[in-house]
Amino acid sequence: MDVFERLKQAAAADWQSYVGHEFVWQLGAGTLPEAAFRAYLVQDYLFLIQFSRAWALAAYKSRTIPEIRAAQAGLSGILDETELHVRLCGRWGLLPEQLHSVPEHQATVAYTRFVLDCGAAGDLLDLHVALAPCVIGYAEIGKALAPNGVAALKDHPYREWIGEYAGDAFQQLAVGSRNLLDDLAARSMTERRFGELAALFGKASRLEADFWQMGLDAARG
Repeated sequence: MDVFERLKQAAAADWQSYVGHEFVWQLGAGTLPEAAFRAYLVQDYLFLIQFSRAWALAAYKSRTIPEIRAAQAGLSGILDETELHVRLCGRWGLLPEQLHSVPEHQATVAYTRFVLDCGAAGDLLDLHVALAPCVIGYAEIGKALAPNGVAALKDHPYREWIGEYAGDAFQQLAVGSRNLLDDLAARSMTERRFGELAALFGKASRLEADFWQMGLDAARG
């Protein structure tokens, strides 16, 4: 069992509140109101700006070339994600400069600043544990929502979004993130520290669930 699986088991309720959220399953079923998806997507674009900073911080905190390359891959993956957001928002007439003018929702601020604080106050392992629910979690969600491959989704209204995270590029990014967690843990994780990391992981997972809820709440007015 790798470190990521151990963290998921230790924070099982928090993890399930995230990956099993109503937003996720409505999205997978194609029944998610467009208003909820739009609210989520705009905030997620702003979210990714702050997560880009977190991956840049990971490069700064790194000690080896492989760690720096992992941070570079993470930052590159985030920037690729923003292109998806710009493309989808453009279909609703929202230009990139308009996206930047949207105020950050409280859920966006809470999660992103939590991750940045974990990185600033802690070490590289703390930061990557805080990042893991987003990076690896989205890969697991994407794969779960496309069990027979993206092509089988056909005219699914959220096919493009699901395809981004079920696709090979993002799946490989998640594999790299899992491997890096193992490498970092082998260097500095004790059993006592594991409890602290599991609490951090659980908090990040709850903040992810809050982010989904923000989208649903926006659609319900």
